[in-house]
Amino acid sequence: MFKAIQTSRIYEQIVQQIEELIRENRLKPGDQLPPERELAQQFGVSRTAVREAVKALREKGLVEAYSGKGVFVTHGSSHSFRQSLDSILKSGQQANLTHLEEIREILEPNIAALAATRSDEQHLATMREAVAVMDRSQSDPDAYIEADLDFHLSLAEAVDNPIVLSLIDSIVGLLREQRMKIFCVEGGPARGQYHHKRILQAIERHDAEAAREAMRAHLQQVNADSQVSQTSKETAHSRTGS
Repeated sequence: MFKAIQTSRIYEQIVQQIEELIRENRLKPGDQLPPERELAQQFGVSRTAVREAVKALREKGLVEAYSGKGVFVTHGSSHSFRQSLDSILKSGQQANLTHLEEIREILEPNIAALAATRSDEQHLATMREAVAVMDRSQSDPDAYIEADLDFHLSLAEAVDNPIVLSLIDSIVGLLREQRMKIFCVEGGPARGQYHHKRILQAIERHDAEAAREAMRAHLQQVNADSQVSQTSKETAHSRTGS
């Protein structure tokens, strides 16, 4: 499928080949690219060049990389959608956080319920690993938040519906910002972990209704912590202004 690279602008040539395969529909949305080492062998380049190419393809919105899963061709629409959502977030309006909360309440309880009926051992292993990372990273916001995102993305992956996965992937930037704001709320990470474990336990039992209710309870906790974070921010701003 791939041709050995002949020019000095190596990673750009990799990008061009993969773009061409996508345009020709030889690589379709949802298709997984070969592992990094295999790609390097097929292209006849270093793994560093492959990593640079994947980064460029992600920036173009053509592929997405999922921790523990691999690199997948996207539907393309999620990239522009994500950019629009990121621009909304940057406006800093509290109403936008309310909109995010509403979208999550609409989507994620049902995603958890479907994941309970459709998840396999690989999905469960990814969820368990994410929960374990969060357990040992409650003083490390970056590690905790990335594992938190991995947990919620793994739920969407377990549903095995590319539209659902695209929707959740599109709001990852917003979710990361929300989590950053509430991580420093006293007891926030521990409360989040309590609910993550309840969700995981329900999914391990393949109990759809319990998973749905556990996710609803988790979102209520997140929303409450968001309100505390916002109030603290407004109070600090008021004191600074005075």
